[in-house]
This record gives sequence, structure tokens and C-alpha cells, in this order.
Amino acid sequence: MTSALSLGYLDKRRPGKTARIPTPLIVAAIGLLFFATGAVLFGQTTGRGLVRVDNGRAVAVRDIVIGRGTGDVVTVTDARTGERIAAYAKDTGGFVRGSLRAFERMRQISVVPVETPYRLIRWESGHVSLSDTATGERITLEAFGRDNAAAFAALLGNQGGSRP
Repeated sequence: MTSALSLGYLDKRRPGKTARIPTPLIVAAIGLLFFATGAVLFGQTTGRGLVRVDNGRAVAVRDIVIGRGTGDVVTVTDARTGERIAAYAKDTGGFVRGSLRAFERMRQISVVPVETPYRLIRWESGHVSLSDTATGERITLEAFGRDNAAAFAALLGNQGGSRP
């Protein structure tokens, strides 16, 4: 009986050189790492090359509680007064329902009670942001388009006057 070495593959194989990463590639990677670190340090110390968004002060703030009822109806209530602000049936309020679903998922991961309010803020610059008071997550809603930001701005109602 013949051994496995004589089947034609392993017996013809010869020990060779091990594959090495080319030295210029390693030097280039280290150089890129140093450049990126230097650029970040330069930007942080001098302020050059940084993009900062100054929204100013908060003009309107409203804490809201979002709940799901029967038939997958999403209700938005004022956390302070308990007043019902809005209700979205199953096929309405697309962006509001979708973004709240993302926040609910973050809350499930962080094990946060559902009754904890969200904070809706209209800034001096006119931007509207939604933040989770429990997890600290905040999103600026204009990033999703003016119409979508306006859907949340409507939940602020007449809080803090009209939009600047």
C-alpha cells in the first residue's frame, strides 16, 4: 500500500520561503498612522480644520413620552402635564415612528424603562434635536431633511414661541 506522500502532491512539495509583508508597505502604514495622529492633535490644539456647529441656546424644550397602544398606535404625550400631543396609527407618521423605533432599540440594549421621557429641543439656530434622557443619545433631525425635522418640530407646539 502506498502512502499519502506518494499520491503526487505532498511528495513534490518543497519547503519554501514564508511570505513576508514588504517593508515599504509597513513603513507607509506607520507613516499614515503618525500623519493621522498628528492631524488630529493639530486640529484639536489650534482649532483649524475642525467643523463646529453652534446651535446657540435652546429656545423650546419639551420632554415627551412615547407609548404603543393596541393596534400598534403610537401615542406621544407631554411628560410634565400628561397631555396627549399626537397619535400615529399603524400606517401614519413614518419618520416619527421609524426614528422612535431606533431609540426604542437603544433603550432595550441599555435596559431603560419605556416611561423615561425623550427631550425634544428647538435651538436658536432653528435646528431641532431629539435626545434620549436615559441613554444620552442625541440626533439633529435636520440631517434627515426639513420635512422630517418639521414632523418633530410640530410636537413642540407653541413651546418657546415661533421658529426663528
